[in-house]
Amino acid sequence: MVKLVGKNKILSAVFISGRGSNLKSIYNYSIKKNSKICVELVISSKSDVLGVKFARKYNIKTQIINYKNKVKAEARIIKLLKKNNIQLICLAGFMKVLSKNFVKSFKNKIINIHPSLLPKYKGLNTHERAIKNRDRFSGCTVHYVNQNLDSGKIILKQKVKLYKSDTPEQLAKRILKVENKLYPRAINKVISNF
Repeated sequence: MVKLVGKNKILSAVFISGRGSNLKSIYNYSIKKNSKICVELVISSKSDVLGVKFARKYNIKTQIINYKNKVKAEARIIKLLKKNNIQLICLAGFMKVLSKNFVKSFKNKIINIHPSLLPKYKGLNTHERAIKNRDRFSGCTVHYVNQNLDSGKIILKQKVKLYKSDTPEQLAKRILKVENKLYPRAINKVISNF
């Protein structure tokens, strides 16, 4: 049973490890009149990052999780998610791999954005790999998180043209702009199935 708050909002948590660019886009989407989600909680694996500053600036409950012991870290996160009645988890540049048990506990409730056109280039260094292979297009993909890295069912993806002169940094910048628009659209699609 999905608990709706305010004007039928689904309580969401955003997991980050860095600047929080996609956190910003999800938050900005969440405060729109027709949005169906509320960013209730931010979980970060690092304390001194821009995403944490952003979350605190907008008074979003924020927890820094020490990952020295993964089992303890995930147990703490699960406790926080349950305490805050979280129904949707959005991974947004979260640089930790969730355990199979964690994923199982929140089946079809965890989504992620990945900077490639999955199933191509799972894992890291996606921009370097696309450039090295002289691909004509790269892009980004929002997908459900399952027990295998970057392998869950695809929700939405969008192409970005690759230029011969592209550096990984230039490509990353262009793809990030597309990510920021694609993620809210994917969330909308996901919650229509709730």
